[in-house]
Amino acid sequence: MIFIRSFIFVIWFYASMAVIGLVLWPLVVFNERHVWTALRSWGGATVWGLRWIIGARVCFEGLEHVPEGGALIAMKHQSTLDTVAPALFLPRPVYVYKAELGGVPVMGAYLKRNQIGVDRGGHAKALKSLVRGARDAVAKGGQVLIFPEGTRQELDAPPDYKPGIAAMYKDLGVPVTPVALNTGLIWKPKGIMRKPGHVTFKVLPPIPPGLPRDEFMRELERVLETESQALLPPDKRRTLAQ
Repeated sequence: MIFIRSFIFVIWFYASMAVIGLVLWPLVVFNERHVWTALRSWGGATVWGLRWIIGARVCFEGLEHVPEGGALIAMKHQSTLDTVAPALFLPRPVYVYKAELGGVPVMGAYLKRNQIGVDRGGHAKALKSLVRGARDAVAKGGQVLIFPEGTRQELDAPPDYKPGIAAMYKDLGVPVTPVALNTGLIWKPKGIMRKPGHVTFKVLPPIPPGLPRDEFMRELERVLETESQALLPPDKRRTLAQ
């Protein structure tokens, strides 16, 4: 039964993306703010599908910490849900995405409108492009969302934070708002299986600007790992030392 529900949800997930994307595209062509309209619509459809097809609920905590203007958001990354749901609590999310996703039908057209594409194989050049794109987005009032670990991680995977967020933090001189989550409980990094359950996105107090690089990275990892682990059942938690 879980497999059948999961298969139906996958169809719902991609079909809703295609329908919403195609219907709203004429509006996006004339005004890019409708990119966020589409993202919120798809996020709502995804959460609805999880609730009524899978039996999984999604909730949001710490919304008093959501920045209203330009900001940096650093989020744990355990599932594809993490790339969809933030549009339901961030006013103007700007995603850092793999450049090759710009070629994906429907989604790619939206990403290239006002999101930040990065060539992961570009190293120093890619990092400069990332920082430049983040600077422009924040100046326009966007909340630049980056996954510090770069890719989706299993619940028990050890932390693996990349330097991109530190470069953005230093260059922009703005607070970084961490977001903890436990989405891996219902949605694995790979495969189509989805499980019933209850998952949470928890927006945490911002880390102030101006910290030395190493101190910032330690603090970011500490708060994200501690709070994300606290959202897991005791039998699925690990210690930061592992």
